[in-house]
Amino acid sequence: MRIATRILVGAGAATLLAVGAPVAASASAAEPVNTHTTSPAGASSSSFDHWGPYFSGDHKAKASGTVKVHKKSEKKGYWKKYPVTVKKCWWKDGKKKCSWIKTWKKKWVWKWEHTYHYTVNSKLTNYKWWGDPKYRCAWETFRIVGFDGSVSFESARNCGKGTEYHSFSGENAEAIYVKVGRGNHHGPKGYAGWHEIYSHS
Repeated sequence: MRIATRILVGAGAATLLAVGAPVAASASAAEPVNTHTTSPAGASSSSFDHWGPYFSGDHKAKASGTVKVHKKSEKKGYWKKYPVTVKKCWWKDGKKKCSWIKTWKKKWVWKWEHTYHYTVNSKLTNYKWWGDPKYRCAWETFRIVGFDGSVSFESARNCGKGTEYHSFSGENAEAIYVKVGRGNHHGPKGYAGWHEIYSHS
């Protein structure tokens, strides 16, 4: 079974995702493998990175996956104002007088605008779907930090046997983190620490 939620960061967001008994830090994970494809300046480019696996503190939940990022570039024009100093002259009482004054002009200029569309895919494995109802589900939560400093969250659960596949997409992430834990059908009861799975460079 799958559930995905988006939560804007706020005073209670971190508490909501981390309630319950704390768990030990997750085991060390393999470094992501990066594969980047670039195009000439101004064109589109793509990257494809593997992440994980990462575990819950009791090693009964595991998550791994990929991050795909597609850069789209567009050249857009706009009017840009800029200051200039000009000489202004006039006649007064039969004499010519001049003065340098500051004024504004505008010109049409072009600039490149870049959009980074990302897709995160994950495999969430639940190794213990029986026992204490409080900890029958494997949970993964992603923290997405935008270029503008905004923070949002995506969560998914697996309360059944074996592995489930999840994904979500968005735009313009500066960094993405994941943490894995266990809980019931309604939410996680504890998590190991955050792991960075993507960073814009």
